[in-house]
Amino acid sequence: ILVPSLLGWTEPPLTLVAIAHLGTLVAVLIYFRRDLWQITKAVLAGLGQRAPMATPDARLGWYILAGTIPAGVAGLLLESFFDEVFGIPVAAAFFLLVTAALLVVGERLLTGRKQLAQLKLVDAVIIGLFQMVALLPGVSRSGSTITGGLWRGLDRPTAARFSFLLGIPAILGAGLLAVLDLAQAGTSGDQLPFYLVTFATAALTGYACIYFLLAWLRQRSLYIFAAYCAVFGSVYLLLAFAGLLPA
Repeated sequence: ILVPSLLGWTEPPLTLVAIAHLGTLVAVLIYFRRDLWQITKAVLAGLGQRAPMATPDARLGWYILAGTIPAGVAGLLLESFFDEVFGIPVAAAFFLLVTAALLVVGERLLTGRKQLAQLKLVDAVIIGLFQMVALLPGVSRSGSTITGGLWRGLDRPTAARFSFLLGIPAILGAGLLAVLDLAQAGTSGDQLPFYLVTFATAALTGYACIYFLLAWLRQRSLYIFAAYCAVFGSVYLLLAFAGLLPA
């Protein structure tokens, strides 16, 4: 939202949005393929044995679905509100400051060493509420859900891992909606090479970002990301209020 406004770009075409969502989804699925395979096997085995919560992996699968519900419900009920807010650059800049605050709070809350196998349903739902907050422009989905995970006693890498797993249904849903809109709008076949480049770029950068973030959080804090959000959000707000950037 802010980068196009800052550089004077027009809103990206629907095609690019759909392709980028799908590329990001593929990156997440590839990176967490082993986790997803274990979770899927455990969930199916639990259903077959009529013991859906029998194993940690099976419980994790159901907890991911439970954590997705708050954002899904809010997105459906408040769709028009979020659409309107997403068109306001200063709102995105303000909520970047909110993201910075969430990241700082997350670091201050870092006291636990809980692993995914120890996660409870209430933990997943509360982290899901943090994901709901990320429907607002400028609020980082990963930043808010990592903060929720830290609050519930997860360490940094574990909180980040659950954040990405929790994001899969949301990214999948956004990608499918974008593809449906794209199908209704129609596209020309001569743009296929451009679409492929967009898809590959989104997938590669998405995978690299996941790898980098998880590696970073094994040894370092979230403060640098908080500083980035605070500086970028503050600078944009100051320039917007001075009339130098769109509000």
